[in-house]
Amino acid sequence: MKVAILGANGRMGRVLIEALRENDQAELAAATVRDDSPWCGVDVGELAGIGAQGIQCSGFTDLDPERVDVVIDFTLPAAFDTNLAWCVEHSKPVVIGTTGLSAAQIASLDAASAHIPIVFAANYSVGINVMLALVKQAAKALGETADIEILEAHHRFKQDAPSGTAMAIGEAIADSLGRNLQECAVYGREGKEPVRDQKTIGFATVRAGDIVGEHTALFADIGERFEITHKASSRLTFAKGAVQAANWLNGKASGRYGMNDVIGLDY
Repeated sequence: MKVAILGANGRMGRVLIEALRENDQAELAAATVRDDSPWCGVDVGELAGIGAQGIQCSGFTDLDPERVDVVIDFTLPAAFDTNLAWCVEHSKPVVIGTTGLSAAQIASLDAASAHIPIVFAANYSVGINVMLALVKQAAKALGETADIEILEAHHRFKQDAPSGTAMAIGEAIADSLGRNLQECAVYGREGKEPVRDQKTIGFATVRAGDIVGEHTALFADIGERFEITHKASSRLTFAKGAVQAANWLNGKASGRYGMNDVIGLDY
């Protein structure tokens, strides 16, 4: 299976190049950057720090659909609309890991899934997706009496906060409890406030150094505290999950899928 990476010069793009080199079911066919990027013409292996691979980065407008079976997009929201439109125009399945999308962009993604198969996930780590299944169970058992807080930490360069993964955890918990996350989420506390409303779901965000990604779902009651934590130490974990999703997606019918579909989890 031939894969195109969009945003090859990004942090995830570089690791995806390495993940594809290690995968025996898929191969890197193309890697794109902005048309005006200084990385145009640079060997992808030199970009990723793994030695020359014989494939050069190209501008997005030079991407040849005849060379590609599946697209993996870990770019930015500003490039999302153009990238998705290209995939629909050329009937290419796409794995999307871009976070911080607007409500309108999510709606566009849903509309596009009527024409092409799409895997969209806030996080492509297998462990995180197991965590999403576990927090739903914990919420059903503990959520009516425990205070629920979601703690997340990422590197200093991450722009969206809370992270897409933290929001996915919050959505999973809220869904289990029959709550609307938009109505019950609390994103910050300062100064004197009323006693905590047990029906709220709190979020705490850290941005520091080179933290790859840490997420904790905390269920705290009087007399006991239950925590579910996932810590990622390498982006290669996410990249391998995205490549796994691309392998799984190839040949699927049009529709919107999640990482739970890829690994067979019911949540």
